[in-house]
Order: sequence, then C-alpha cells, then structure tokens
Amino acid sequence: MYTSIKLPRTSALFVSTLLGGVIFTSCASSHQSANQAIPQVAADGMANKAMAPASESSLSQNTQAAPIARSRTQLIKKAAMSLTVNSVDQSIDAVSQIINKQQGDLIGLQEQQPKNDSRRYTATIQLRIPENLLEPTLEQIAKLGTVESRNITAGDVGDRLVDFQARLTNLEKTEVNLQKIMDRAGSIRDVLSVAQELNNVRQTIEQINAQLKSLQNQVAYSTITLNLEAAVSSTSPQPAFSLQVQETWNNSTHSLSAFSVGLLKLGIWLIVYSPYLLIFVALIYGFNRWRRTHSPRLTQTPQSTTSE
Repeated sequence: MYTSIKLPRTSALFVSTLLGGVIFTSCASSHQSANQAIPQVAADGMANKAMAPASESSLSQNTQAAPIARSRTQLIKKAAMSLTVNSVDQSIDAVSQIINKQQGDLIGLQEQQPKNDSRRYTATIQLRIPENLLEPTLEQIAKLGTVESRNITAGDVGDRLVDFQARLTNLEKTEVNLQKIMDRAGSIRDVLSVAQELNNVRQTIEQINAQLKSLQNQVAYSTITLNLEAAVSSTSPQPAFSLQVQETWNNSTHSLSAFSVGLLKLGIWLIVYSPYLLIFVALIYGFNRWRRTHSPRLTQTPQSTTSE
C-alpha cells in the first residue's frame, strides 16, 4: 500500500520539476534572445580592440573602414491621394492598368453616382502594391488629373517583428522539451497534463506565426486610398421631342387604365356590399315614413274648418 501511493507522487514531482525547468529556460532564453545583439556587438568591439595595432593612425583607419551595421527598418506604409479628373470611368480604367503593371491588387472600389445635376461623380479606390513601387505608382496616378491632396504615413514595426520571432523560437524549444517530457512520463495523469500544456504551446505558436506573417505582409505591400472626383457636375441631355411625346402618351394611357381599373374595383365593392346598402336605405326610408305619419302637424284634425 505504501509503495503504490508513493510512486504517483514521485512521478508528479518529477514532471513538475521538469515543467518548471522548461518554463525557466524559456524565460531565460527569451530575455537572452531579446538582448542578444548587444553582447555580440560588445564582444566584437573588444576583439577588434585587442587585434588593433598600437599606432593611432592605423586605429583611426580601422574605425572608419568598419562602421557599425544597422538592421533595415521595417515600415508599414499607407498613402492617400485625392484627384480631380475629367472622367471618373476612364480614370478607374487607367488606375487598373497601372496596378496591373506594378503587380498590385485592387482591393476595394466604391462609386457614387450623382442623383441630381448639382453633384459630381465620385469614386474611392483602395490599392495594394509592393512597398518598393509605392512612389513610382503615386507619380503615375498623379498624372491622371489634378492632385488635390497627398499624404503618406509610415509606422516602424521592426521591434514587434523581432519580439514575435524571439517568442516563436522560444516556444518551439519549449514544444520540443515538452515532447521529451511526455515521452518519459509514466502515468496517464502525467501524460494528460503534459499533453494539455503541449497543446497550449502549439496554439500560441500558431497565433504568433499568424501575427508575424500578417506584419510581414503589411511591410511587403503598401496600401493606397485614392479618391476620384469629376471636374464638372454631370448634366443629363434633354430627350428628343418624339421621345417626350411618346413618354407623355405612355403616361396618359397608363393613367387612364389605372382610373378604369379603379372604377371597376369600386363597382365590385359596391356589388359585394349591396345587401348592407339596401338595408341602410330601407331603414332611412322607414324612418322618414314614420316621422311623416306621427308628425303633430300632419295628424292634427281639421277643427279650424268645422268652427268656420
């Protein structure tokens, strides 16, 4: 009895110790990977100083010949431009051709047709193009009309990319360590505990990997929001005289047919409700007859004639 109780506690203690070691190793490696560039630069500087000659002239030459390497800035660029064009439809076609040449994508198009002559025809286009072709694309689009406004914004996401990559590397190491622990676990309870932790680590890896790919895609492709507006308001041409006469004839015949149908419907309603109408008319006729019969003026005896 004593040995059967002691074995699960020992295995649980062993698994807990290993999990604690894995978590501690992951935290230490995350901190070490985040600051990995600083010790490396310091070590390289110390090595260069130890190998440098004693003369001041050679030291200055080596310092100028070996500048410190800087990582490339990771920027997410977004541009917005408003144009006044002669024809919105032709400008949309021209923008589509420009995007196809620049190997970009048209991700959104919204047109607003004018409902009256006082408003202008407008359109909003959303584009996505490679980051290195942003400036040439904007220059080509600007030639389609008059530039009313132009704006370019950029945000640096280099730190976020480095952080995601470091976390992803550490989580992958943790996944390997948990897999080794699960292989060495004895009881079913320990295997299930490690499997649950391994599942959580894998889900976190997938989430971070998706965020990393999204940032890399935003860095690689820039977005442009283009607003197009017609130079003059659209005026609809006046129809010909024959078309106006035909339209008037159609409207009049339609009105006549609608009036005839309305009268026919009214007659049908009267026929359906005719019994109630007859009853109502009979009541009115009977009431008038009764009032005439029982009126004191009509029922008065001719006393005045007899007295004479």
